[in-house]
Formats: sequence, C-alpha cells, structure tokens
Amino acid sequence: MLELNYLLHHPTGPARKAVQVNEFNIRVNVCKEIAMEDIKVRLSTLWIFVMFNMVFTDIIGFLNPGALEEMIAMKTSQTVLLAFSILLEIPIAMIVLSRILRHKANRLANIIAGVPTILFVMGGGNTSASYLFFATIEVTCMVMIILCAWKWTKYQC
Repeated sequence: MLELNYLLHHPTGPARKAVQVNEFNIRVNVCKEIAMEDIKVRLSTLWIFVMFNMVFTDIIGFLNPGALEEMIAMKTSQTVLLAFSILLEIPIAMIVLSRILRHKANRLANIIAGVPTILFVMGGGNTSASYLFFATIEVTCMVMIILCAWKWTKYQC
C-alpha cells in the first residue's frame, strides 16, 4: 500500500508522469479542436460578408438610372435564371457547410466554391463605380477564403 501511495503521489513517480502525459494530450486535443472551430467560424463569417456584399451590390445596382427597365426588357430564359440561382446558392450554402463539414471536405469545398463565385462576380456585373467597388471587396474576400482553406492543416493549433 505504501508503494502504491508513493507511485501515485510522489511528484516524480511513474504514475504521476503518466497523468502529466495524459493531461498534455488532452490539452493538445482541446487546442486543436478550438483552432479547427476558429477556422470554421472564420470561413463561415467570410462567406456571410461576401453574401452581404453581393446583396447590397444588387440593391445599389437597381438604383442606377434605367437598370430596372433594362432588366425587365431582357426577357431572360428560365435556364439562365436557374444558372444564376445555382451560382448564388454556392456562397449561401458555404455559410453553413463551412461550419458543419469535417476538415478535409470543408477545406476542399471552400477552395472549390471560391473559384466559380469569383468568376461569377467578375463576369456578372457592370462597369459602374459602385459595382467595381463591391466586386473588388468580394473577390478579395473570396481569395482570403481560398487561401485560408488552402493553408488549413488538420493539425493546426
């Protein structure tokens, strides 16, 4: 009994060292989980920021003289509207997916989703100063998303 007491309570005993190793492993694992959640929150927040900019780009674009009349006169087909809807759904879905996907799928989804969204923003607007301003912010933010996902390792802490 005395020997067991020594092993458990002596500051340099083998049992104490094992406890210290387990405490270290727990701390490292908790740190990794916090870092992973932090990156997920950061990516999701960036996608929210992109979406707000996309929405306000359109709202302000409607204020341009003749913009609404021009849109009404275009007679856009259902296929084109569906394509635009799918492209707009990508950043909306990424807000949620960035938080719920596991590391590998999350990283891949953010990288892949950023590319068509950048192309959509760059090719889908006009040359007004307000559009160019918002598009610059959106593209910069999406490049940040792609870089963050690209550099995100499973063992960051």
